[in-house]
Amino acid sequence: QVQLVESGGGLVQAGGSLRLSCAASGRTLSRSTMGWFSQAPGKEREFLAGISRSGGITNYNNSVKGRFTISRDNAKNTVYLQMNSLKPEDTAVYYCAADPNELQIMGRHTASYWGQGTQVTVSS
Repeated sequence: QVQLVESGGGLVQAGGSLRLSCAASGRTLSRSTMGWFSQAPGKEREFLAGISRSGGITNYNNSVKGRFTISRDNAKNTVYLQMNSLKPEDTAVYYCAADPNELQIMGRHTASYWGQGTQVTVSS
């Protein structure tokens, strides 16, 4: 089992930056492909970014490419999402996700394990 806990969400002004963290427990983070998703009210959960077990491969939704960066520190059992140039439309609940099958996150844009979510609000 993997337990995921997000932190770092909050209120930020448009154009600002925020760094989300996701701490994993239950098994080592290195065993899982990791990802970040977001969900706004009334919208489906959306894939934002994924990162391979070693951190060597990443992919991004075009909506955040060039603005967001996913990274991981397996020694700390933590994955990060650096969010720059934030826009009001980025306002959503952000979820950390994990899956032992890389295809799930990187290809199917889904996952087996989810955090509880952290709210990000971007003001104009």
